[in-house]
Amino acid sequence: MNTVRFSKAVVKYRIPILIVTLVLLIPSVLGMLGTRINYDMLTYLPEDMETVIGQNELMEDFDKGAFAFLIVEDMPNKDVAALKEQIEQVEHVDTVLWYDSLADLSIPMELLPDKIYNEFNTENATMMAVFFDSSTSSDVTMDAVREIRQIAGKQCFLSGLTAMVVDLKDLCEQEEPIYVGIAVALALVVMLLLLDNWLTPFVFLLSIGMMILINLGSNYFLGEISYITKALSAVLQLAVTMDYSIFLWHSYNEQLTKHEDRGEAMANAIRETLTSIVGSSITTVAGFIALCFMSFTLGRDLGIVMAKGVILGVLGCVTVLPALILILDKPLQKAEHKSLIPNMRRFANGTVKVFPVFLCLFVLLIPPALYGYNKTNDETYYNLAKSLPDDMEYVIANSKLSEDFDIASTHMLLIDKDLSPKSVRDMMKEMEQVDGVKYVLGLESVIGSRVPEEVLPESVTGLLKSDKWELLLLNSEYPVASDEVGAQIESLNTILKKYDPSGMLIGEAPCMKDMIDVTSHDFEVVNAISIVAIFLIIALVERSASLPFILISVIELAIFINLGLPHYLGQSLPFIAPICISTIQLGATVDYAILMTTRYKSERISGQDKKEAVRTALTASIPSILVSGFGLFAATFGVALYSKVDMISSICMLLARGAVISMLCVIFILPALLLLLDKVICATTLGMKKKNKTEQEVLLK
Repeated sequence: MNTVRFSKAVVKYRIPILIVTLVLLIPSVLGMLGTRINYDMLTYLPEDMETVIGQNELMEDFDKGAFAFLIVEDMPNKDVAALKEQIEQVEHVDTVLWYDSLADLSIPMELLPDKIYNEFNTENATMMAVFFDSSTSSDVTMDAVREIRQIAGKQCFLSGLTAMVVDLKDLCEQEEPIYVGIAVALALVVMLLLLDNWLTPFVFLLSIGMMILINLGSNYFLGEISYITKALSAVLQLAVTMDYSIFLWHSYNEQLTKHEDRGEAMANAIRETLTSIVGSSITTVAGFIALCFMSFTLGRDLGIVMAKGVILGVLGCVTVLPALILILDKPLQKAEHKSLIPNMRRFANGTVKVFPVFLCLFVLLIPPALYGYNKTNDETYYNLAKSLPDDMEYVIANSKLSEDFDIASTHMLLIDKDLSPKSVRDMMKEMEQVDGVKYVLGLESVIGSRVPEEVLPESVTGLLKSDKWELLLLNSEYPVASDEVGAQIESLNTILKKYDPSGMLIGEAPCMKDMIDVTSHDFEVVNAISIVAIFLIIALVERSASLPFILISVIELAIFINLGLPHYLGQSLPFIAPICISTIQLGATVDYAILMTTRYKSERISGQDKKEAVRTALTASIPSILVSGFGLFAATFGVALYSKVDMISSICMLLARGAVISMLCVIFILPALLLLLDKVICATTLGMKKKNKTEQEVLLK
């Protein structure tokens, strides 16, 4: 179906379109409620990584998945033993390992090494290890953690990834409805101020809201989505697709001056809008699709959901929104008011007059922006606990584990069960010499060399040995995702492979190290793919070999400034933020540059000289750029200020700031580059006439 027939069909069948959309909202809401949310970042690591394989082996051979330390303060040993028994009864708790797990088993207490007792006890606290028979982020493990906390009471503190996932889930579920409320309220304020109608913003939000619900509902078919995707998708879809609604509204009002029949005016507006926003939305979709090429599959999760959201936003803009506008036409006409955005002709004249100043600014900004950008990337953090508030139960437990027991992270070792006890003891001794290693706990360290393993009952050996593997616990003084623990893991792996080439070092810190390696590579890949894809799209849309370089350089400068500022402000970003922002900001805000450039091209082709073409392009484009830029800013800035989850707060703050920086770069720097490179643009763009020498001389002056 061509655009003419499509636009006429939308106008003709506007009532059925609304009815179908409203009916679709019912399964969408059910789908949204039925979509599982994943709060564990480590599940997005590639399946072929040794740490992931090791975690799976631990689950299959030992029926052990999640792991946690429970710190108990000011409790007599007999009460601790009773608490341990209660915890062992919690569904999906596989094993609770405390020093009495071994002391009660007919082995004389004097044979237990002193350090085992000392490492698990301080003056007023004791510590037990809890193993679960389910994975870290599964619903049943989270339920078990909640039950343990309830049983243990306020003088007990549970660490471990599952405890973090539980706290994160509770916080996000509490905050997420407020994110949407803040985004809607602030976006509404911007549209009420900058548009020319009091009622239109509400119609826009109704149309976009329907598409957001359909997008969230369709996530059901993905099985699950990450908490970051859930938190950001509605806000981003609102911010990014708001532009399309504004384009349609402006086009409709323009058509009303040419056609008396409102249906005909809307059909023409749909046709014009469809042509312009398809080109505009492709760059945004390309930015999100680039995220799908990450090895760390959180990118694919976010990329698919957001690309789908943009496509649905375009569809809603040319079907649902026109239907709503036509049905509400009379009240909309009565709600008109004068826009607060003044005529931009004088501003455009002034900008063009001093364009060499902005060329100098462009050159001067590149070195500090690039330096800050590179430094920020080096200073990102991977420790997921840092993204949570200090008063959360998990963070408090981790602090106590570090302060009272000098344990900042725990690794697990899977070694061949047939490795001789002597080799295991030698390996453990070697590992305990590695910087930051507190101790290695295994059957050999517990029983020492004086007790043959054969005399131990199955109940003891079953804790740490399976048909295939022996399990060792290693506690480290170094926190996860630190440089120190990274070096420690490399040293431990070297020792492990020397004794057992098939052995595996697993746990939160080794997984985090893999995540650092994977995402560092992903950052480069996603950046390259998004730039190349958007370059090709601009080249096709503008039919130019030079304009893609100019437009992308302007937006990339805005990205460098945005991601460079945290270094100068002394801030550290969560690792996922720069990867997301570099692609989302490019895809979402390059539209501003395309809008202005397309108008500049049109004016040049019609015979205007370069300065007049740029003036006209600036005058015409600035209102749309301001509404779009401030809309994206408003939808994300409030969420950034409100959210207590730094992962979400940081991404939203970068999006808000990036919208404003891109907007300023397009308004001030892009016109200067168009004036400077006019001759090159004309020579490398299809349909543009060659300019005479007089214009070239004026340019040089």
